[in-house]
Amino acid sequence: MFIDYARIKVVAGSGGNGCVSFRREKFVPKGGPDGGNGGRGGDIIAVGSANVNTLLEYRYLKLFRAERGSHGSGKNQAGKSGVDRELLFPLGTIFFDITDGGKEFIGELENEGDQIILAKGGKGGRGNATYVSSTNQAPRTAEDGGEGEERDIELELKLIADVGLVGFPNAGKSTLLSHVSAARPKIADYPFTTLEPSLGVVQFAEFTTFVMADIPGLIEGAHTGKGLGLQFLRHIERTKTLLYLIDINSEDPVNDYAVLKNELQQYDIYLEKKRHLIGLNKIDTVSEDDRDERIAQLVKDFKDKVDKDIIVISAVSGENIEQLKRDLFKMIQEADQAEE
Repeated sequence: MFIDYARIKVVAGSGGNGCVSFRREKFVPKGGPDGGNGGRGGDIIAVGSANVNTLLEYRYLKLFRAERGSHGSGKNQAGKSGVDRELLFPLGTIFFDITDGGKEFIGELENEGDQIILAKGGKGGRGNATYVSSTNQAPRTAEDGGEGEERDIELELKLIADVGLVGFPNAGKSTLLSHVSAARPKIADYPFTTLEPSLGVVQFAEFTTFVMADIPGLIEGAHTGKGLGLQFLRHIERTKTLLYLIDINSEDPVNDYAVLKNELQQYDIYLEKKRHLIGLNKIDTVSEDDRDERIAQLVKDFKDKVDKDIIVISAVSGENIEQLKRDLFKMIQEADQAEE
C-alpha cells in the first residue's frame, strides 16, 4: 500500500537531574561536593533511506519517544546520555511542525543519509560540584534536567522521478509504464484504475536509465480537489520533466492538453513551466487507412493552436516507444544542465 501522508507525535528524551553529593572517605570527614551532572536526553532524528518507499509505518504508529538521560551520581559521575532515536523515511519526505496549530516547514530529505532533528533532547542538569565557588565551598544545589522537545509533525511524501506521466484517466499511462519498465501497475479498461503512484526504471541505453512515475489520472477541476487531484498533484512537483499522455481518439486532443496544463498551473504556477513532451497514445487503434491523415491533422492542430510538437505512440504495440525514450532522456539532460 502506498501512503504519502501521515501525522505523528515525537517526544525527545528529558535530561537527567544533577546530583547533590559530598565526598565520603575514611579520614576525610569534610570532603567537598562531588555530585555529577545528568546526561542529556536523546534526540528524535529523521533519516533519509532509499530502502523505504512509503509512509505506511507512520500511518499506524503515531507516537515516538527517545530515551531520557540518566541522573548524575556521586564521585563526579555524570549520567549516561539518552540514546537518540532514528526514524527512517523515504527520500522526498517533507516535514512540517503543526504543534501550535499553524504549519511551519521543518525540512525535507532528498538524499540517502540526510538527517533532520525533529525533536531535541533536554539538557542534563548540573550537579552540585559545578556550583562550587570561593564563597560557597559546600553547595547543596543541583539542577533538574531539561524537558525534551515534544512536537506534532505532519509528513508529506513527494515522489522523486525524472519523468512524470500526466493524463486523463484511461489514457494508457499504466500500460506505457509497464511497457518501458519492470513496473507492473494495475491495468484495466475503465477510469481510475491507478489509485496510487507507481515508479518504474526505464532502460534507455546499455548503462543509462531514468525513473518514470505514473501519476493517477487527473480530471478537470483536479486542483480544487476533484477526483484524485490534490492527493497526487504534489508528486508532479518533484519530477524533472513531464510527459502529457493523451488518447489519440479523444474528440479534441489539443483541448485535453490545454485542460491538463491548466490544472497543473492552477495547482502550482511553476509546473506549467516544466519541460514537457506531448505523446498521443493508442495509434494502434486507428485504422491504417486513416492513420497518416489523422497524424498529419493532429501535428498541424498542435502546431497552429499551441505551437507544440507531438509524438504519436502506441503503448501496446511499442510503436515509436524508442523515439519517445530518446526524446525524454534528452529533456532530462537539459533539465540537469539547467539545474547545474
